[in-house]
Amino acid sequence: MKKFGMIAILLLLLIMTACSSGASSGDEYPSKNLEIVAPASPGGGWDLTARSVENVLSGQKLVEENINVVNKPGGGGEVGWKYLESKDSHSLAINSSLVLTNNLLGQSEMTYEGFTPIATLATEWQSLAVPPDSEYESAKELLEAIKEDPASIKIGVGPGLGNDDHLSLVQAASEFGIDPSQMNFLVYEGGGDVVTALLGGHVDAVTTSLSEVKDQYLADKLNILAVSSDKPVEGIEDVPTWTDQGIDLVFPHWRGIMGPPDMTEEEIAYWDEKLSEMVETEEWQKVLENNDWEGFYKNSEETKAFMDEQHNLYKSLIEDSGLVK
Repeated sequence: MKKFGMIAILLLLLIMTACSSGASSGDEYPSKNLEIVAPASPGGGWDLTARSVENVLSGQKLVEENINVVNKPGGGGEVGWKYLESKDSHSLAINSSLVLTNNLLGQSEMTYEGFTPIATLATEWQSLAVPPDSEYESAKELLEAIKEDPASIKIGVGPGLGNDDHLSLVQAASEFGIDPSQMNFLVYEGGGDVVTALLGGHVDAVTTSLSEVKDQYLADKLNILAVSSDKPVEGIEDVPTWTDQGIDLVFPHWRGIMGPPDMTEEEIAYWDEKLSEMVETEEWQKVLENNDWEGFYKNSEETKAFMDEQHNLYKSLIEDSGLVK
């Protein structure tokens, strides 16, 4: 009986070992199709980022599994990010500063800390623009006028207060000693409407993404007084940065990618490897060039620190703007 008992125990151990081995191979990541959530309708910046990432990862065979882009529009990203919360690590989502400001403005209970930071991918820069015949030839001249009489200068912004377009100028004004809550912002539906308002003489200046005004500037239809980059922007090197004008401001309009809560170190490491390879490819460089984006890659650890830093900055700017008390 003892002999048969030993044999039974050995058989049981063999079965357990086999099962354990099978589970281990089954845990290999990724083990099924992947999806990238664009928390907006097709055609916008989030959607373009998601599809660009999918195209390069798949096209360069950096990832073997199928990658599907899923659009989940609504609530300034809220719908898509809420969807991500319920998924496993085979789903990622594109994000931007709205994942911070939605909460800071009281528009969402979700916080960036409820997700897994994966990467920061690219940035646009912000710009301050005026009509070509404006009396203001520099950003400092315009800020001086605002400081003297904040209500007298009409500034176009869209699609709402509290976004990067608005807060970049809030930061510049604060640095210049202006109370941003006293500034006269007129809100339009989007960047295109903002530029139309400027060209139509309805506002004195606009704060918007550089991509919205760059072509008009090159066509001499408006003048860009400042860009929020840390160095001159390629193709418009004559446009000064805020820093060039003595105002301590570098303000990226970044987009990144995040995962659902509680991803493992191994899963995060997988994306660190794949995305760091992706941003070095010629195909990704073409994406940046074609969209007037600038490379702004940060890995998962760097992105976590960056998000903490950005959260503190946006909290301060939103308080300065008077949007929350």
